[in-house]
Amino acid sequence: MSENALATILATGRRVETHRGFSRIEIDAAAWQAIAAQLGNGRATLSALWGDTGAVHMAVQDESMANLAVVSLACPEDRFPSVGQFHPPAIRLERTIRDLFGLIPENAPDTRAWLDYGRWDVCHPLGKSPGPASASPYEFLAAEGESIHQIAVGPVHAGIIEPGHFRFNVNGEAVVRLEARLGYTHKGVEGLMRGSDIGRGAKLAGRASGDSTVAHAIAFARAVEAALQVKVPARAHWLRALMAELERLANHIGDIGAICNDASFSLIQAHCAILRERVLRAADMCFGHRLMRDCVEPGGVANDISAEGVAQLRALLAELRHRFPNLVRIYDNTASLQDRTVGTGILRAALAAQFGAGGFIGRASGRNFDARRNFPYPPYDALRFDVPIRQDGDVNARVWVRIQEVEQSMSLLEQILSGVPSGPLHTEFSAGGGEGVSVVEGFRGDVLISVRLNDDGSIARCHMRDPSWFQWPLLEAAIEGNIVADFPLCNKSFNCSYSGHDL
Repeated sequence: MSENALATILATGRRVETHRGFSRIEIDAAAWQAIAAQLGNGRATLSALWGDTGAVHMAVQDESMANLAVVSLACPEDRFPSVGQFHPPAIRLERTIRDLFGLIPENAPDTRAWLDYGRWDVCHPLGKSPGPASASPYEFLAAEGESIHQIAVGPVHAGIIEPGHFRFNVNGEAVVRLEARLGYTHKGVEGLMRGSDIGRGAKLAGRASGDSTVAHAIAFARAVEAALQVKVPARAHWLRALMAELERLANHIGDIGAICNDASFSLIQAHCAILRERVLRAADMCFGHRLMRDCVEPGGVANDISAEGVAQLRALLAELRHRFPNLVRIYDNTASLQDRTVGTGILRAALAAQFGAGGFIGRASGRNFDARRNFPYPPYDALRFDVPIRQDGDVNARVWVRIQEVEQSMSLLEQILSGVPSGPLHTEFSAGGGEGVSVVEGFRGDVLISVRLNDDGSIARCHMRDPSWFQWPLLEAAIEGNIVADFPLCNKSFNCSYSGHDL
């Protein structure tokens, strides 16, 4: 969206003064459709789309990716103009809105259910008028042509992983179409958030996706702090970043090893597993939990780091700087490994941009976005780091972006350990009413959380958007034309979250 288009919306809509973090503007159906058209022609990026009781909300980044606005449309007739008819990334989000809230996207190109498998007690459980449960057969999209057959994989898999169903249409070994059906890990988190106090909400947010507990917890905390205008102590900001970079390190190192293992090169996987374990043990020693769960809370952090913890992290960084480059050299100099990763699972730059793909998936396909830089928040506005970008968009590119981000995270950790200020860990605040939205960079990409609080401080509405929402559809595109045997490799190179997606 051009600056002029955004300014027009701000001028014609009604700004919600109690909404903080980014602007929220109430608009009419015509403006809603105009924004959808802007998304469709690539002049804006869809950051989130979610339902509410009698309304829908859409978070949109401007063309420069340096600003974001939330626009809201009232739906008195429980209908709204489909965004998906102009902009395909909105389709699954609209199917979710329909399942949960009963709001109908008019002229939507796909009206199939997404989360409702017919096993709920009621349909539209979060809507104004939940109805009796209903079920209809699910029809996968067809692929036509000679000698095409289907392979069904999941939702139960051979490994100890989360459930997802993958329907392959193949011609021989070549994948003609892949369609994923998710939602098996839907836990009703957004329903559980309703009426919860802020403390319980923070715990729920931190459990949305276990490998991203710090990122989701920071995003929730920052949304609440924006809503209530809470000023967080500087030391708490720096310790949050310390946890976030430890989380990024653990996941990237683990992913690099897992990708190599799926390419039948278990040596790197074994060493990466050891290094990942070192990171998790250091996190446990410093903050009392391997995943640092419940260590971030609205107002600050729950745990300080001791001098012994600082020494432990410096020793960890020394070990990583000694051992990790050797693993990178092995990866780069093993021809059989490169044969599996180079040119496999290419995600075109245009698709990455269209879907607003965050994290290593977008950056490996040329999308130059990182919330720590584009929407700077403390302490990243005072730290030095680069955002690695590649253009090739294949499995190898996604590995290399992770490798470079590991190096950046080590540099950030060293800066944080040297610069973390002294002072309090938490600001006491009084719960009250307000609205806030935040965007935080997790290891997969940008996490967006919107919170609306009642006057008594309880949560009226909380929407959490994991980066996987805009990444799962791209896996379907990246595997087309590849052989079935390369799907595990492509899938692991994406490493989308089931749990974070299926809220």
